[in-house]
Amino acid sequence: MKVKGLRWWVIALIALATVINYIDRQALVVLWPSISEDLYPDKTMTERKEIYALISVVFMFSYAFGQSIFGKIFDKLGTRIGFVLSIGFWSISTALHALASGVLSFAIFRSLLGVSEAGNWPGAAKGNAEWFPATERAFAQGLFNSGAAIGGIIAIPTIAFLTIYFSWQMIFVIIGLIGLLWLIPWLMIVKAPPKSHPWLTDIEKKYILSGQEEEEDNENSTEYNPPVKELLSRKQSWGVIIASAAIDPIWWLFVFWIPIYLSEVYGMDVKAIGIYGWVPYLGAMLGAFFGGLLAQNRLKKGWNVNKTRKMVITLGCLIMLPALLALSDPGSPLAAVLIMAAVLFGFQTAIGNVQTIPSDLYGKKTVGTLSGFAGTAAKLTGAGLVALVPMLTTGGNYAPAFIIGASLAFIVLASVWILIPKIEALKAKN
Repeated sequence: MKVKGLRWWVIALIALATVINYIDRQALVVLWPSISEDLYPDKTMTERKEIYALISVVFMFSYAFGQSIFGKIFDKLGTRIGFVLSIGFWSISTALHALASGVLSFAIFRSLLGVSEAGNWPGAAKGNAEWFPATERAFAQGLFNSGAAIGGIIAIPTIAFLTIYFSWQMIFVIIGLIGLLWLIPWLMIVKAPPKSHPWLTDIEKKYILSGQEEEEDNENSTEYNPPVKELLSRKQSWGVIIASAAIDPIWWLFVFWIPIYLSEVYGMDVKAIGIYGWVPYLGAMLGAFFGGLLAQNRLKKGWNVNKTRKMVITLGCLIMLPALLALSDPGSPLAAVLIMAAVLFGFQTAIGNVQTIPSDLYGKKTVGTLSGFAGTAAKLTGAGLVALVPMLTTGGNYAPAFIIGASLAFIVLASVWILIPKIEALKAKN
């Protein structure tokens, strides 16, 4: 049997895995108001937020650690088995949340979830490189990224809908089972890599493999790939690291706190959160497309990389700055989620271009190293802000958290413009 366009089936399954990834991740966020009332009826709202923040920080540290673990697993065992282990473990970890009864058990299950969910990202990157020629990878990556945006959009209303019929414990079991069901089509379709897959047509196999060979043949031997010490001695590297460390916490601020914010500030129950809570992620999805297409359009019009990246990043930050400040007193809940959508639109407009700068500055053998340093810094600062939110929002006043977010957007601008005078391929120091 031969299947035309098999590579698109593969990337579609990876995108679906990303949707499931976000549903599993967001379940605790949406259900926490109900869970905290059930498990901690005698604690104040601030005390409940502190418990939630602790659990979330454990997830973030595990998530950062898990990317390194699963990156090696995917390289060692391949895309097929790597995804089986990643989504298999994160689905089981999600279901185990049903057994949680306190801080320790929640922290353990969130830690397992963080480590295993992290595998989705290096796995997607490896699957993209394995199944697509270089000329199609940007589009394939866009399809995969759309899975993350769609997952954020549908997670909150889906979980809220399930609360009508099921307890919070059963909801964790149900969404855990969804991930395990994903394994069936994955194992059926992704039988082998493209070189030996029996369902791949000869034309598609040749198209995929020849496109990868061209990329290998065209590698520039003069690329600048400095050792780590020299890499960290360049101010441009620190521009990338600081920009990543400043922008990423803005995303996590909303990912972890939107439902709790709506519950505390507007008194919403889980069902009402389901009606409003997905709106900010729609802004994120539109921003991801807008930022990528805007940069692509400007480059095609003849703009250089420096002008293009800085313009798009600056635009994204200038959208975030007033929107974050406006959240100090948004008024109605509808106005609040619309302003949040504007924040996440600006965030996604900027973040894609920030993450691309390492490949603009350095050769292929150094991009991963710099991206890894930037990613680690981003997760650490993200965990720090998530941990501070209960203290910053005592009494239900979230203005201090949003003001810090606006300050971070300004730091992103400063780091890109000051530490990276010109975004271009660097050369070795004389």
